Amino acid sequence: MNRKLLVILMLLMVSLFVACGGDDAAAPAAVDEPAPAEESAAPAEEAAPEEAAPAPETQTIVVGYTASQTGSQNVSSTRQVNGLMLWMNQVNAAGGLELSDGTKIMFDHVSYDDESNTDRVQELYTRMATEDDATFLISPYSSGLTAAAAVIAEQYGKVMVTTGAASDSTYQQGLTTVFQAYTPASRYLTGAVDLLAQLDPTVKKLAFVYENSKFSTDVVNAAKAYAESLGYEVVLHEGYDPETTDFGPFINKLQDAAPDAILGGGHFQDGSTFARQINEKNLEVNFLTLLVAPPEPDFADLGDAALGVIGPSQWEPQAAFTKASADEAGMEFYGIESDQFVIDYEAAYDGEEPSYHSAGGYAAGLLLEKAIVDADSTDPVKVAAALDAMDLLTFFGHIKFDTTAESHGLQIGHSMVYIQWQEDGGNLGKQVVWPAEGATADALYPMP
Repeated sequence: MNRKLLVILMLLMVSLFVACGGDDAAAPAAVDEPAPAEESAAPAEEAAPEEAAPAPETQTIVVGYTASQTGSQNVSSTRQVNGLMLWMNQVNAAGGLELSDGTKIMFDHVSYDDESNTDRVQELYTRMATEDDATFLISPYSSGLTAAAAVIAEQYGKVMVTTGAASDSTYQQGLTTVFQAYTPASRYLTGAVDLLAQLDPTVKKLAFVYENSKFSTDVVNAAKAYAESLGYEVVLHEGYDPETTDFGPFINKLQDAAPDAILGGGHFQDGSTFARQINEKNLEVNFLTLLVAPPEPDFADLGDAALGVIGPSQWEPQAAFTKASADEAGMEFYGIESDQFVIDYEAAYDGEEPSYHSAGGYAAGLLLEKAIVDADSTDPVKVAAALDAMDLLTFFGHIKFDTTAESHGLQIGHSMVYIQWQEDGGNLGKQVVWPAEGATADALYPMP
């Protein structure tokens, strides 16, 4: 066989072997190439954008209170509510309070007419605590009504800021959730005694004629004890019914006792009537200080009967409680200043001048706000703890609460100022006459 034929036969054999080799066929050498992506793998995409942060949660909490839309406390109660609602509207208009976790706190309110009636107050505060699920409470106006509300607040564990209520005794019965904004009754009229001592050290005889209400009785009893401790003689100490409109019998007793100074009163209606009838009967008196009524702007409607009358006030626009004065005293200041409060209040209520009851209503809301901010929570236990720790200056004055078991919640920071109605250019106006460091004018003495 020749060489050429042999080569052809060998090639044919190799071809047959390859064709029939199956799995035994030698695999070709691997080629270094990128491995194909698995079919189940997601195709390459651009990095997904970060998810937007969730919108902050908005929590609406309900503040409950009653107002004396009718009854003897109507004037002062209405102004107190006006101040409270101004605060609430301002906070909500500003977008609420923001907690550190981004939660926004907004405020709503539930309110009823308490008719200046203690039994109705207990019924209504129970309803607000249970049926209306109010988170926090603000007191009604007056110490008697507040004492009734305080028991309900404590019973249901509701934090209540009290305003328009000065009696010490409410805070001396083991309460833990009730906090007083006002200067207590025990210090309400003592400054008037100090003012009198400065004006005329020869005065010895005092008379106390006052409304038979919890507030007035507490105030007068404390002032009487203080005056007697200084050597004054109390020649008349007599109460009158809250509905009294004829003070003739009391004025006759005052004429017989011939005191050098008269202190007392009760609330707006009775105090205004008492001052007017003293003037009408030409009772000679050198010094007249009455509770509640004189600081009210409407007291000027008495005309000549208002001239020279002095009244203790929880707040007056002239009182310079500002951030600057807080810095000077090394204290924290919180909230707006008095001049801004006056502007905002008058704008909200058709030019009505705010009284200290108006300021007290606003201050109650402001203290609740500050406690929520400090607690960084609306939890009542944490808010109560923040109130316990509070020690600051506001437009309303110094705020600090007693934390002892004996007087928990009693206000120990705030002090009274005393105003007197004086004539200025033919018009009646209020002047601060005590304490001396805050006075805007010398006191008229003896009163005209």
